[in-house]
Amino acid sequence: MSESRSLTIGWLYPNLMSTYGDRGNVICLQRRCQWRDIPVTILPLDQQTEAEQFSEVDVIVGGGAQDRQQEIVMRDLQGSKADTLRSKLDGGTPGVFTCGSPQLLGHYYEPALGQRIEGLGLLDLVTKHPGPDVSRCIGNVVFEITASPLAEDLTKMLGQPPVIIGFENHGGRTYLGDVQPLGKVQSGYGNNGEDGYEGAFYRHAIATYSHGPLLPKNPFVADWLIKTALQEKYQTEIDLMPLDDKLAQQAREAMLKRLELVG
Repeated sequence: MSESRSLTIGWLYPNLMSTYGDRGNVICLQRRCQWRDIPVTILPLDQQTEAEQFSEVDVIVGGGAQDRQQEIVMRDLQGSKADTLRSKLDGGTPGVFTCGSPQLLGHYYEPALGQRIEGLGLLDLVTKHPGPDVSRCIGNVVFEITASPLAEDLTKMLGQPPVIIGFENHGGRTYLGDVQPLGKVQSGYGNNGEDGYEGAFYRHAIATYSHGPLLPKNPFVADWLIKTALQEKYQTEIDLMPLDDKLAQQAREAMLKRLELVG
């Protein structure tokens, strides 16, 4: 990889939306770039960030938050900031939005208590909390990515259909409209525990309830984000140097065996 090619990772509200180890996704992207000698800069996108800085990022990472912090974020992410973020994602900038941050991209989130919180409306989805007395969706989640063209890209990279291993912990239930689900649940709850779907996919944006260990557990997704970000930025085909992911693969096999999804 040429040293002249670099990436800037935009980290959405790191002090408010990193409830469940979501910085792990940022660290994973950073390390996998550094191991390939790709210079990387991490740019926090928060209350102090000007809207113009949102336009400087090459890949966007968003994590989860409690309802109170999420409301603060969704109130700040308005006006020119929202317009710039929306323009970036519409234009093909890749991103990974885990846990609560997909709700930012939807029409609204209805918490268990309190008023509806309006989202950006970029994704045709809504999230509703069924109430404080209803059990949360907690546990390991496994799903096969089915969204196009992501599924085709990852199948080409892996030589087999891409299966995500993650962990979910959410009270809200997400319902999709005219937007692709990210994948089909094999084990766990997914978006709502009813329709069998998990997450959403738009342009190059991945939205999922899987938490911050998503990319370390599924490094091929990290590589897809890096490759796509470089291709979008430099408008040329990129081939990433392979990395040794033996330990991650062993961990994945152990988890699939524990969940009785392999023999």
